[in-house]
Amino acid sequence: MRMAAVTALAVTGLMCVPAGQALSGSKALSGSKALTGGNAVSEAVAQQNQPRDLLAEPEIVKVSRADRAGFQRRFGNVQWTGAGFEGSTVIDRIPTRELRARLQKVYGDPSQKLRDLIDGANFRPGHYIQFEYWFVVNDEIPLMVLDIDGPFGNGLVFAGASRYVDLMPEIKRTLSGKLMGITELGEYEDHYYDINEQQWYLVRYHDGSFTNEKISRPRNLR
Repeated sequence: MRMAAVTALAVTGLMCVPAGQALSGSKALSGSKALTGGNAVSEAVAQQNQPRDLLAEPEIVKVSRADRAGFQRRFGNVQWTGAGFEGSTVIDRIPTRELRARLQKVYGDPSQKLRDLIDGANFRPGHYIQFEYWFVVNDEIPLMVLDIDGPFGNGLVFAGASRYVDLMPEIKRTLSGKLMGITELGEYEDHYYDINEQQWYLVRYHDGSFTNEKISRPRNLR
């Protein structure tokens, strides 16, 4: 893996912590009632015994490119972790370039791509990834989904707020289900820089074909 999730998050300017750091308590997903009074124990037991498909699934909303600053202000002090996402799902075995097309179809353009970072004061192309999708789950849980090795890897990198680590497996399953529930892929065009080869790529899905074209440094990426 070229870049761990923590490193990728660091270059976006958001705070990160190692996955092993102690975590605080998490809130229940929407649909879980706060328990008060003498019936709290019985209500909690009843809720735990409900079939999973009767519980409201997480609502995953993408952060648009225009809303990145608001996301960073709101979640700038979050302790990020990859813990909770270790459980295997079908998307872990799918080429990243296909997952990028699935993300495009379901959620539209990424929240951030390499071209959005090129003018940063400390920009180094090898420090950045091909795409980043930022989400807010249930109006309160920040989530980031990134590529691993551009178009050459499999799966995705996930990072979430450490206080919600117990909810991450369900969030990942829900996202996996949405990505695999479509029958058509979305077309896209990204740039990627391979630090080992010191090579730029124009990465596309167009007219049913994936291409990774070697190019010189793009003119529009100063």
